[in-house]
Amino acid sequence: MSFLKIVRHPYEEPHHIHLVVEASNGDVSSKFEYYCNATDLLTIAEGLESFPRDKSDVFLYELGSERKEDRWGYYYRLRAFLIDNFGSCALQLRINNNAELPDTQVSEFCIKAEASQINRLGQLFRTFSKLEHEVLEWNVSDGSLS
Repeated sequence: MSFLKIVRHPYEEPHHIHLVVEASNGDVSSKFEYYCNATDLLTIAEGLESFPRDKSDVFLYELGSERKEDRWGYYYRLRAFLIDNFGSCALQLRINNNAELPDTQVSEFCIKAEASQINRLGQLFRTFSKLEHEVLEWNVSDGSLS
């Protein structure tokens, strides 16, 4: 089953947060730990709640870089995009720990969803951005905060 689970660990809040993201499309799964600004959660919420605005709309949240010269310890991408003219969408996740072999860990996959299901994920992110819950869980048929 496809899912997205985000666990928040208190860290320098309300400005910076520590998150652990677990996700799967049923075939591939990944787990990633990172730190970001608390405002990033609201940025994601706003992008996903209003997605798609038109047939060419893409929401993109990126943190870090895969370019060695940028000297980031990781790269994380969450992207929502349309896959057809009937409103079918997907969430793309790409995670790279930017480590050298043999410690390299790269994961990339998509979770197929309808626009309304992605909008619901955006609503969960909006509430989660208030930093009153520790866990956000979402799948194409449900979602919850605890």
